Amino acid sequence: MARQFRVMGICGTYTLESANGRMLEIISDKLESRGIDWVVWDNTKHPLPFVGEDGCWDHPNVKKYKELADSADAFVLSSPEYHGTMSGVMKNSLDWLSFDQTSGKIFAFISTLGGQPNTTTLNHMRVVARWIHGISIPEQLVIAKVRSAFDDDGNLIDEDIKKRVDKFTDSIIKHIEKLRG
Repeated sequence: MARQFRVMGICGTYTLESANGRMLEIISDKLESRGIDWVVWDNTKHPLPFVGEDGCWDHPNVKKYKELADSADAFVLSSPEYHGTMSGVMKNSLDWLSFDQTSGKIFAFISTLGGQPNTTTLNHMRVVARWIHGISIPEQLVIAKVRSAFDDDGNLIDEDIKKRVDKFTDSIIKHIEKLRG
């Protein structure tokens, strides 16, 4: 029997009740339907302290976060774009990761923003992933004009984005299998 792979979702908002949390949920559904184990870090239940705060290195949430990251074969990062870059929540989450958790592991990126599509946030997350020795997949998702991107039930409206989500999840699985299979 083939080893089950695990993907960890990291949300760039404190709550999963956001467009970024919803995108992670959509990706989770697709990966789990294909036999991939999915875990997501929930900053609402287990907030991470800011890197550098007094006593932060021994904080129980940091230990739990690092253990979860250790168990992952890949990471899906979903961040809103604020002032041309990833959110502070996402940057802090990434700052807690080290080579021990990320070297040679797959990274996939999602960005949401209120205006026109661009890739600035994706590029910034990709740079951080590279510095912690992660491997970025070529597919990425940008959800622009986020306030009108979902219907009342939280489903994506745009058919092209739905197709890109499928290609995105296919790419995650393909790259994990290549590296970890």
